[in-house]
Amino acid sequence: MRINFHGRLEDRPEVRAGFIGCGSHSFRNIYPTFQFAPVRLVATCDLSLEKAEAFAEKFGAIRAYQDYREMLRNDAIEAVFIVTGYDKKGKPLYPRMAVDSLEAGKHVWMEKPPADSCREIERIQAAAARAKKNVMVGLKKMFFPANEKARELAYKKEFGKISLVLLQYPQHIPSVQEFRRCRRQGRLTDGVRGFLDHLCHPASLLIYLLGMPSSLYYQRSASGAGNALFSFKSRATASLAMTAGSARNGGMESTTIVSDSGRHVVVDNNVRVSYHRDAFGGYGDVPSAYGGEPERTTAYWEPEFSLGQLYNKGLFLLGYYNEVNEFARSILEKRLPAKGTLTHAWQVTRLFEAFAQGPNKLISLRE
Repeated sequence: MRINFHGRLEDRPEVRAGFIGCGSHSFRNIYPTFQFAPVRLVATCDLSLEKAEAFAEKFGAIRAYQDYREMLRNDAIEAVFIVTGYDKKGKPLYPRMAVDSLEAGKHVWMEKPPADSCREIERIQAAAARAKKNVMVGLKKMFFPANEKARELAYKKEFGKISLVLLQYPQHIPSVQEFRRCRRQGRLTDGVRGFLDHLCHPASLLIYLLGMPSSLYYQRSASGAGNALFSFKSRATASLAMTAGSARNGGMESTTIVSDSGRHVVVDNNVRVSYHRDAFGGYGDVPSAYGGEPERTTAYWEPEFSLGQLYNKGLFLLGYYNEVNEFARSILEKRLPAKGTLTHAWQVTRLFEAFAQGPNKLISLRE
């Protein structure tokens, strides 16, 4: 039996899951989604058995493990959540753990960044194909309700064709020297690792809105801020302003989607969505700005915070529930995930590899 959104018991199927990783992010953002998504936590695992036991007690798991391979032998577990970190070389731990989990016959959800190279993603893809199991990656920008609404509006017939997308994200771009040093040493420096970690956010949003870009051209300032320009097969174009050095509050991100038909959509601070339409024409001869029918003027969507709604909780606003729910539903409904797939993860990682080629040149991204 599960407890539904209204606190009532209901008989619904659940995915029986094990969880590798008992850290700050998973504690705040992933484990708590299980009270809403159809997931039954069976076991926890961490290098610190004491932490694994504490998480198990807190979130209702039956068992706690120190060795994830031992946990994978638990036949009661059908899916594994992996939220870990980096190895001694600064590279993500996910590829090895994901492959081990798939070979043990488990579905896999893992946090981003899933790998530091497309080759590693391809290893996971091959293992998933052999095991015939689902794999999802925590590309949460694809699951933000605000971004989902913006995409829905931009793909309505009345919107016209998307011609331009503008993204702003507070990201530092490593220098060519940093990228080269990483290749020589076979390890990721803090700057490059941070870029790999956070590029996932604007890159996955860009792919969600327009698909995989065809080319990349970017410029980098001396401080590490910069601008990237992307082209697409649809003949749309997109720019990503990486605003390293900007204030870290008051709205760090914004998204604008421009049509070719007098319309555009704006997502401000990942929360407020506005749909702008030309309500009336004329210049110099319109005495009032309050004309136009409601369905032809600007519309806004924004959560309110005076009531304890689901939609104003961080687990929902930031896409964590949507991610976990889609993963669990895909397993229960015996289908592939719709978003956050390994293909999307490969595309995001391809962009990371492209940036390593350096600024001031046209970089082909054709798959």
